[in-house]
Amino acid sequence: MRRLRRTPIHPRIELIPLIDVMTFLLTYFIYATATLMRVDLVPMQLRQFTSGTAATPAPAVTIAVDLDGIVYVDREKVELPQMVEKVREKVTKDKKTVVYLAIAEGQGKVDRAPLLQELWDRLRPLNMTVNLVGRPGIAAANRPAPGNAPPAGPAGGGVAAPAP
Repeated sequence: MRRLRRTPIHPRIELIPLIDVMTFLLTYFIYATATLMRVDLVPMQLRQFTSGTAATPAPAVTIAVDLDGIVYVDREKVELPQMVEKVREKVTKDKKTVVYLAIAEGQGKVDRAPLLQELWDRLRPLNMTVNLVGRPGIAAANRPAPGNAPPAGPAGGGVAAPAP
């Protein structure tokens, strides 16, 4: 039987793939550093406008329900049938009128859930957006920052909800 002679294999370290990886990492970190730099102030000259008008807030109608189940439209005590007429009157005067529905916080003497449902049903034929106003709860605290979120309605944490 013949013996095969094999030459011993000497390990080699190739530097070209190592250089490629290091070039990629260097390029990545340079690019990341350049794009992550935060610019706080950009020096620029802003144009001055002298003939402008100040922005006016949109007119609003507030429907409030207190702890005793009494309904108010713009701080004026009303009955349910009158409430719809008052709101319709104010909305027809100016189409940009925003309607807010606020329920007093706390436990009252009457159950206000059926009253809220009746208010909602009476506002439904008006085909308008009704913004529910209240203090943000636990669910609102878990929402993402308002950078990409839609506007939250009135100051104080309102939630806009269209009347069905």
